[in-house]
Amino acid sequence: QVQLVESGGGLVQPGGSLRLSCVASGLTFSNFGMNWYRQTPGKERELVAGIGNRGTTTYLDSVKGRFTISRDDANNTVYLHMANLKTEDTAVYYCKAALLTETYWGRGTQVTVSS
Repeated sequence: QVQLVESGGGLVQPGGSLRLSCVASGLTFSNFGMNWYRQTPGKERELVAGIGNRGTTTYLDSVKGRFTISRDDANNTVYLHMANLKTEDTAVYYCKAALLTETYWGRGTQVTVSS
C-alpha cells in the first residue's frame, strides 16, 4: 500500500520560511518523479515544483527564486523549502508521486501566511 505523508505546514508571517516534507512508503521511491502542488478554495490544484528521478527540477513562475525542491532517496523523502513567503502562498500543499501511469497523492498540509 502506497502512502505519502506530508508535514511541516503551519502559520508563518509574510517574509518567513517553512520546510515541507513528504515521506513515501510502499513504492520504489527513486523511480518516481515527485511533485508539490497547492490548492486554495474554489481554485484548481496547481503544480508548484517538481523533481525528476534524476534530479531535474521545475517551478511555478511565481515561486522561482523563493522555493526549492529536493529529494532524499535514501529516506524516501521529498522536501519543499519555502522562503520569503507571501500571503498568496497560503494554500493546502500536496505531495504527488508519478511514474508513467502511476500517480499517488498525499492528504496535504496547510500553509497559512498571515501577519
